[in-house]
Amino acid sequence: MDVRRRNNVTVTGRVDGPVVMLAHGFGCDQHMWRLAVPALAERYRVVLLDYVGSGGSDPSAWDPERYASLHGYAQDVLDVCAELDLERVVFVGHSVSSMVGVLAAQAAPERIGALVMVCPSPCYVDDDGYRGGFSAQDIDELLASLEANYLGWSSAMAPVIMGNPERPQLGRELANSFCATDPDAARVFARTTFLSDSRKELASVTVPTLVLECSEDVIAPREVGAYVHAAIPSSRLVTLDATGHCPQLSAPGATVDAILDFLDGLL
Repeated sequence: MDVRRRNNVTVTGRVDGPVVMLAHGFGCDQHMWRLAVPALAERYRVVLLDYVGSGGSDPSAWDPERYASLHGYAQDVLDVCAELDLERVVFVGHSVSSMVGVLAAQAAPERIGALVMVCPSPCYVDDDGYRGGFSAQDIDELLASLEANYLGWSSAMAPVIMGNPERPQLGRELANSFCATDPDAARVFARTTFLSDSRKELASVTVPTLVLECSEDVIAPREVGAYVHAAIPSSRLVTLDATGHCPQLSAPGATVDAILDFLDGLL
């Protein structure tokens, strides 16, 4: 298995620097980090990957059973770490990748030295005493719409997820990213994402953790950020002056500044 080809692994930045791994969320790929990479690469070795089914990954490696669980994506991360002989990586995960990072750290603690969780959500469905942002019916309808007409769903939902209606080009970019994702893989990843419940896993996190949330986010409301922060004793919560679910695109400067400030405290 050629892991670098399978996950379209990119390595840039300082060869001898501490390692920062950037992982994308549902419907995206490593290109979504392009505005954050230059500043990080000045001081760190930056590793990017595409999950199988996304971006430039190897489509022949797609396995619907493996990727029907977030553990399959966590194994992708650990495979890349093993291939590059990486330890104590600072794992920066966007959206559902935040939980992928939690699972990777749980499975192989020697590989993950710190977590940066960008707009995380351990559970998207409202529960007794927990606000995830969606009712069970909301999620059922979202998944039914996605499965019936993925391209139509992508065009309609991307601007809502991105927010920032005054900058429609951001919503178009996210829609294009959704549409470029293999539809079969996207349907599985969507179910894996929106039906997952990783709340119990948060207690296993013992590494330094930064939780980044936006001031307004329809996918991960601020109650979720507060929940994640409270569940991880070693975490720091930062609310970005940004709206939408993709601050690495809508507010890259603020996002990178918060990450660098956190990294400075680790070294």
